[in-house]
Amino acid sequence: MPHRAHHASHHKSRTSKAGATGPAPHDDLLAVVDEHGVLRHEFVADGPNRLWLWDISEHPTREGKLYICAIKDVWSNKIVGYSIDTRMKPSLAMAAMRNAIALRSPEGTICHSDRGGQFRAKKVQRLLENNGLVGSMGRSYGAGDNASMESFFALLQKNVLNTQRWETRQDLRLAMVRWIETKRRPDL
Repeated sequence: MPHRAHHASHHKSRTSKAGATGPAPHDDLLAVVDEHGVLRHEFVADGPNRLWLWDISEHPTREGKLYICAIKDVWSNKIVGYSIDTRMKPSLAMAAMRNAIALRSPEGTICHSDRGGQFRAKKVQRLLENNGLVGSMGRSYGAGDNASMESFFALLQKNVLNTQRWETRQDLRLAMVRWIETKRRPDL
């Protein structure tokens, strides 16, 4: 039976050339040692608001790209916060997280992302800290590290994005919101 590995949950921040910060490039909070003694990362939760995954995806329209940052509760497999914008900046991630915080009022939730610059930004890390949330980031080029979020984006692609050629950002925005709100949101 797997057991939780005991690791320090406080890591020194690392700064990139651009000055973005973030937790050290490992996600010890999600580490388990399996029955063979192999350390691996496990994305499971035993209740709501214990573990959230978040990521950003871009989608084209004839007017230009549209970006969505979505936050998924691992326990319910539902989207608890999201934001859509024409620019992929830290403010996109912050708006999604503020949305999730306002709806869920979590405390101590682990928020796992890839190492994208939007998630490493100091103001994003400060938002997590100021709201009692715990940042967790996967390793650089860690394939499968955020596979659960990728599966959400694959469903969005199949059910919304690939259904037509989107003329305007507004049309695509409305279609994404409609699908998320009717199919992927929990009863809040």
